[in-house]
Order: sequence, then structure tokens, then C-alpha cells
Amino acid sequence: MTEEQTGKTEAEIKTEVVAKAKRHQHSAEYKLRILRELDECKGTGMAGALLRREGLYSSLVSKWREQRERGSLSGLSEQRRGPKVDPTTAELARLQRENKRLKEQLERAELIIDVQKKVAQLVGTTLPPKNEED
Repeated sequence: MTEEQTGKTEAEIKTEVVAKAKRHQHSAEYKLRILRELDECKGTGMAGALLRREGLYSSLVSKWREQRERGSLSGLSEQRRGPKVDPTTAELARLQRENKRLKEQLERAELIIDVQKKVAQLVGTTLPPKNEED
């Protein structure tokens, strides 16, 4: 179809394709700047215009305000994706690594003791008996 048949210019035809929606990630500086601007707009009726200009929803801004009130500046930065780290799981993994290390250390010590016993037998000396009380 030509431009005359559709009644649209070539630029209008190219912009008819809707771009796939993309999730916005705002920096902490941007969020704090918007919150400051909104605080300055209180009572003037300009807050709505600011939100429309920036393409923001009031519910999103209220979440930012809650984060600012709590003082969680890390909450104002991008959210970490992926599974949340459970502190008990991290502690369990640390203890398992320590347990493995100690078992390996014990095996080496037992091997050294066995070698010492064999050397003592070859040389013909006797080792003092092991105290079971310790």
C-alpha cells in the first residue's frame, strides 16, 4: 500500500509497531531527586504533573517514601535478583566446610601416629600405653 492509499506518512507507519514493555530500574539518586521535587510540590498541585512527566505511579513513589522513612538507602537502589540467602543455610554450609576440614586434619594426624608406631616397632622401642582417661 502506498502513502496515498493509507493516508499515513512513512514515519507514522514505522511508529505503529508497539515496543515491548521494559521494566524500569531507577537509581537511588533519581529516586531521592524525585522525592525532593515532590516534597517541594506539596500543596501547589504540581505533583501530578511531575508524576505524569516522569511516567511514575503514585504507588511507586509511596514505596520510595516508605523506604526513605525507614532509612534503608539500600532499598532505594536496584533490588537484587535471585533467591534470598537464608542465614541458617549459610551457617550450615560454613559448619559443613569446617567439619570436612577437621576430618581431613584428623585423618592426617591418625596417619602420622600410625607411622610413628611402625617406626617404634622397627626400632624396637615401646611406646607408653595410651591413657583412656584423657
